[in-house]
Amino acid sequence: MKFLTTVLVGCFLPSILVVEGNNDGMDLPSCDFPAVYNFGDSNSDTGGIAAAFFPTIEPFGETYFHRPTGRASDGRLIIDFIAEHLGIPHLSAYLDSVGTSYRHGANFATGGATIRRQYESWFENGVSPFPLDIQVEHYTQFKARTSYFYNQAKEETDRARLPVPEHFSKALYTMDIGQNDLAAGFRKMNMEQLHAAIPDIVNQLTAQVRDLHNKGARNFLIHNTAPIGCLPVSTTKIRDPKPGELDEQGCVKAQNEAAMEFNRQLKDSVVKLRAELSQAALTYVDMYHAKYELIKRAKNQGFEDPFKICCGYHDTRNDVWCGHRAKINDTEVYAGSCEKPSAAVSWDGVHYSEAANNWVASQIVNGTWSDPPIPITKACHRLTLG
Repeated sequence: MKFLTTVLVGCFLPSILVVEGNNDGMDLPSCDFPAVYNFGDSNSDTGGIAAAFFPTIEPFGETYFHRPTGRASDGRLIIDFIAEHLGIPHLSAYLDSVGTSYRHGANFATGGATIRRQYESWFENGVSPFPLDIQVEHYTQFKARTSYFYNQAKEETDRARLPVPEHFSKALYTMDIGQNDLAAGFRKMNMEQLHAAIPDIVNQLTAQVRDLHNKGARNFLIHNTAPIGCLPVSTTKIRDPKPGELDEQGCVKAQNEAAMEFNRQLKDSVVKLRAELSQAALTYVDMYHAKYELIKRAKNQGFEDPFKICCGYHDTRNDVWCGHRAKINDTEVYAGSCEKPSAAVSWDGVHYSEAANNWVASQIVNGTWSDPPIPITKACHRLTLG
């Protein structure tokens, strides 16, 4: 089972503007982000884990790209819609360099990635060997090596696919990670142990934000983790729910409570980081409530049952993952795509459909679910509310 979470970093020091008082940021000038650098898990992986191991198979990618691209969806992810909103190309995976341009950023996210090292195998539990600290190390090497080759190049054509060194300090850095740490906790710990581990998980995330800041990143857009208890792979495992096991929407209550506690501590840490990193602009995005709002309003927004899986088959005993075949009760089952992915919230039981990603992205780019409430296009401004 592979999950995900996000943080955005980066503006150039002279562009940071501190605005005091009750200012919602709407009258601020838009930022000119020349690039985006993303860190995360499968929710924002645009091909990293597929390049490292095995490519995704059909019907992944069928809606938009019309082929598998390494994204865990039928089409675009939230990070793709963010890039489009900022007017830059979709991010290429750092681990997939064939035919790639990194002029406008790079994606270090990998499916199955966690904040804390899990010391488990991808082949056993789907845990990425590239946790957050390794992703930041990849960025460090990427920045140093591309800057070297950019400065050594004699012709502009030799630089065309490389990032401009001065753009690293002006870029937007995004992080979407943490969901897999909770998933690993559900698998290996009881709830008391998991809640006790959350402070360390959050501290390790903020340590990497500090590291990126030390390397010149100045603007951070930090997405918290989603309502993991609403994922169909969680809800389908409960045949006869006990009283209080599910919430009013039908989500696994204990799992969502763990996600909310992680988010509460993450938000507190972001507030502290604002005071500590006085030259950084940090925006906290409440991805949890944006996605939970979709779960609540799905049918009113043109979607079908939010717990219905478009591609894949899951029940209390069986898991047939999207694009695969298996025998259930001596009958071969092929987990193909549903007839109308555009009406599905869940693509494969773990990840959202392109339509759902688009809906959520539309809710977050304008700052509705942000603290401070500032649009992504203005996330290089340090906004202080009085």
